[in-house]
Amino acid sequence: MFLGEYEYRVDAKGRLPLPTRFREQLKTGLVLASGPEKCIVAYPPAEWQKVAGELTGGVVLASKLRRLRRALFSSAMDLELDAQGRIALPHLLRESADIRDEAVIVGVNDYFEIWNKEDWRVEKEASTRQVWQIIESIERH
Repeated sequence: MFLGEYEYRVDAKGRLPLPTRFREQLKTGLVLASGPEKCIVAYPPAEWQKVAGELTGGVVLASKLRRLRRALFSSAMDLELDAQGRIALPHLLRESADIRDEAVIVGVNDYFEIWNKEDWRVEKEASTRQVWQIIESIERH
């Protein structure tokens, strides 16, 4: 599982260190893509395959699903960690998430997100305010 919140500096070459506790799960690499919010989502390859499988079922796809697939898969990139446990954030993804010299890595169970520090502060505040409303609105089975 990917858990926790970590702040890091992005170096001049766009390299971002990953939390030490995440690295074992990423030995085979990772897939980055633009997230639905203004962030970058990062998946281990096996989890990415699950996401891809959920989006590629069916013979005829609705236009909304085709649009979602285009947006997600066209931004996706395979990466590997370097010897220091860093990834080189692709320029287009950094730009779409407005990540410059600081980033926040947020564990989200089976994947993690990479945020601009200020955007994460705003999202975290909104999520914290709404968490109990969301919990109460989820139907129990």
